[in-house]
Amino acid sequence: MNLLERIGLTALHRIDPETGHGLALKALCKGLVPLPGQITSPRLRTELAGLHLPNPVGLAAGFDKNAEALAPLARAGFGFIEVGAITPKPQPGNPKPRLFRLTEDRGVINRFGFNNDGMEAARDRLARRPRDAVIGLNLGANKDSADRMGDFARVLQCCGTYLDFATVNVSSPNTERLRDLQGKVALMQLLLGVMAARDELRRPLPVFLKIAPDLSEAELADVAEVAAVTGVDAIIATNTTLRRDGLKTKGATGMQGGLSGAPLFEMSTRVLARLSALTEGKVPLIGVGGVSSAEEAYAKICAGASAVQLYSALVYHGMSLVPGIVRGLDRLLERDGFETVAQAVGCQREEWL
Repeated sequence: MNLLERIGLTALHRIDPETGHGLALKALCKGLVPLPGQITSPRLRTELAGLHLPNPVGLAAGFDKNAEALAPLARAGFGFIEVGAITPKPQPGNPKPRLFRLTEDRGVINRFGFNNDGMEAARDRLARRPRDAVIGLNLGANKDSADRMGDFARVLQCCGTYLDFATVNVSSPNTERLRDLQGKVALMQLLLGVMAARDELRRPLPVFLKIAPDLSEAELADVAEVAAVTGVDAIIATNTTLRRDGLKTKGATGMQGGLSGAPLFEMSTRVLARLSALTEGKVPLIGVGGVSSAEEAYAKICAGASAVQLYSALVYHGMSLVPGIVRGLDRLLERDGFETVAQAVGCQREEWL
């Protein structure tokens, strides 16, 4: 982190977190943040569900909810970018304040509730996207929808032409009863509907499923079975958690919302490893939760992830974190004698089970 970035982060941390996030996006769009461009190497190049990634380190959904910063993010060093979540109709989300920094824990709690500009605004921005980046969209459902299952397919139908992948998000804890869609029967029906909408696009488009870290062993087994039956192209493990174990930040244990960042790392990595075992490595996995260093990204790959995503760590480390993780991961792969990321996937899975 250079001096300018350190000063900027210090200033942002003195104001409301949601306002600070908005200012950070504006700084990106105005070219005020130094960006390294694409970072790759023969070791880092990754194939994921038919996508060719320059490196396996992606941006998780939530940072750029409305696809407003696609061009600068494509130059930030990420191997792929996920924007959203997007719902059919615009919606304001939950009342403010709804974003909280847990500085002592290097964590974040949010209860946004899918605030976004709606699928038509997202489609118009995605239509102007950089063509040399891998960009996906996190699909969501409106809070007041009478047909939440149908909402996911509607967003895909509207925006799918401009996407490289789409993620079905049934794991946010901030929309009432959304996680009910992770049940076996409901999830099967939902994914089949999304796959049918994908087929109508008449173009190859990988569909990912994002799950919660709070699932039981039986629920994880159901997810693995549904993924196999429906042909989901990858599973993202995991979204935020409702648990508050071991937090140091005063008042954090009583806060509503989803917890992300460093406190989520171990839990999400164990879920990832278990899911890797349940799917027998046949479904690609994307590891998310608490990644703030090359070592943590590497740990998730060794636990079974073909790629990783991050978001909350940017709150504390800034955009310069991204090239640091990518280049550090390259060095770790070289150190351990791996010629590709794929060779390292799952090599230490048993240690996380």
